[in-house]
Amino acid sequence: MDTARSIGADHVIDYTREDFTQSGQRYDLIIAANAYHSIFDYKRALGPRGIYVMAGGGGVQILQGMFLGPLLSLIGSKKMRFFIANTNRKDLVLLSDLLDAGKLVPVIDKRYPLSGVAEAIRYLEEEHARGKVVITVE
Repeated sequence: MDTARSIGADHVIDYTREDFTQSGQRYDLIIAANAYHSIFDYKRALGPRGIYVMAGGGGVQILQGMFLGPLLSLIGSKKMRFFIANTNRKDLVLLSDLLDAGKLVPVIDKRYPLSGVAEAIRYLEEEHARGKVVITVE
């Protein structure tokens, strides 16, 4: 939660302690980094013109985002989106320039050597990474 605040999040919710979809509060934008809830729960938590963006999650949540999201977006004013990066050279050059200028700073939780891939995967499965887990190749 501190990491999310440090990179500019206005409001951060610990999904392990609070089910914000049941609180009655409505949000203009929900970015679900792990898509812990059903797409219907997220839709209920959106304000009248709210936008839900799924940026990660498990199998069921991914299928809901890909297939139900576009259908739910047709009904009413709430928009349900599934984020998939569509990279191209121009965008990658821009990202590189932003990184070089220090305007974009990645949050890296841990680094593992190539020989530690199994340990890195165990870490991702057992812990809650607070940023990206990087595999370095020498």
